[in-house]
Amino acid sequence: MTVMRKASKLLLVLAGLSLAVLAPFGQAATAATVLSIGDGDSISVLERGQKLKVRLACIDAPETAQAPFGMASRNQLKALLPIGSTVSLRVQAVDRYGRSVAEVIGNKGMVNLAMVRSGQAFVYRQYLGRCDRGAYLAAERQAQAQRLGVWAVPGGMTRPWDFRHGGSVHRSAGAVPAAATSSAPVSSPQAAQSSGTKTTCKQIGSFAQAQELLRQGHSYLDRNGDGVACESLR
Repeated sequence: MTVMRKASKLLLVLAGLSLAVLAPFGQAATAATVLSIGDGDSISVLERGQKLKVRLACIDAPETAQAPFGMASRNQLKALLPIGSTVSLRVQAVDRYGRSVAEVIGNKGMVNLAMVRSGQAFVYRQYLGRCDRGAYLAAERQAQAQRLGVWAVPGGMTRPWDFRHGGSVHRSAGAVPAAATSSAPVSSPQAAQSSGTKTTCKQIGSFAQAQELLRQGHSYLDRNGDGVACESLR
């Protein structure tokens, strides 16, 4: 009887370890088959006989209109998730469009993280709470240091969340959204440098304008050194 009890306890421990490997952040992983790729952060899958639209969690890829980065990001996701391949979904939530927001695990590991590491997506800090923040930010710093993908432009291209905020107007990589020029008055980079004063995030008032100032040398706006200025303005 004692031997049987010990064996039962061992099985329970092993089962617990298996669950920890599959879902270190408390989300159960479910299997699905890739049906199609939307853009660099969205796919369609077949799960338990039902078609499911999935938004990759914790990242934001360039919009398809942001040439050439949008298509490059989509192609990278297609390479990581071939049509017909089996993936595991670690679903975190359902967004307002009815899509399952999830981390996607393919045969080469965590796809969301791989997209950031290859420079084909940004870390979506606003929605990073249920992912491994340290791993994602480290992957982004690595891609930025190597100037991969979206980081080929110094400071990074126009962020997709800024691009969407500006509507359907097409902007080239690195362009400053119109909202940046219509924000509260701010000293020019040249004036700030000549006067020795520092422009605060509150004075800038626009996330996009802050990124432009960072690209022009105002490194003090990036307090934590992650390549993003005035994150409080997002």
